[in-house]
Amino acid sequence: MNVHAIRAIYMFEMARTWRTVVQSILAPVISTSLYFVVFGSAIGSRMAEVDGVKYAAFIIPGLTMLSLLTESISNASFGIYMPRFSGTIYEVLSAPISFVEILLGYVGAAASKSVILGTIILLTARAFVPYEIAHPVWMVAFLVLTAVTFSLFGFIIGIWADGFEKLQLVPTLVVTPLTFLGGSFYSIRMLPPAWQKITLFNPVVYLISGFRWSFYDASDVSVGTSFAMTLVFLALCLAVIGWIFKTGYRFKA
Repeated sequence: MNVHAIRAIYMFEMARTWRTVVQSILAPVISTSLYFVVFGSAIGSRMAEVDGVKYAAFIIPGLTMLSLLTESISNASFGIYMPRFSGTIYEVLSAPISFVEILLGYVGAAASKSVILGTIILLTARAFVPYEIAHPVWMVAFLVLTAVTFSLFGFIIGIWADGFEKLQLVPTLVVTPLTFLGGSFYSIRMLPPAWQKITLFNPVVYLISGFRWSFYDASDVSVGTSFAMTLVFLALCLAVIGWIFKTGYRFKA
């Protein structure tokens, strides 16, 4: 394992984050803070508790997950797309490093950025509403696992995209709607029975439900099922990336 190569890619990607800290960190935190103000303070004060939790606190895990999914995909897809766009990816591919080391460098940096962002959002949330974390170890596990999984998904999108428009296609038209419909602002038990069953086909439901359980010991889906579904999606992403590296998809001239 070429640790120096992994570190070089990782540090280069992390340095890009600090050069664009307004877009990478500040903008998502401000956007999420506005959600806390509008939905948590303004609307939440007029709503009843959900699963025994005040509404303003109830939406914290969902809003954190919304930012985490979006930024994980964005960081990873942009990180691998730009070297392909500029042609510098061939310098990386010609270096004496394996595809695994390339993957660890790019995905590791994207996941690290997302975990940092998620942590900042959780700290910022305390300025708006008090909350407790019932299972901190599980909270960290879901946070890191989700960041890694969707960074892998973003890596796939960055390789698949052949233009800047496609980089935003899946996050905007697929991931964001699924997150809003996945229980970010409500419990799926509040839906009619038929819609509850349909919602279970939304993979984001399991991520948000498991993450919310780690906070309030209450969830729409069992924590075991949530964790298992996350691992299944992680395995699928790894399988697709393995196929990409094996066939040279989008890498071969």
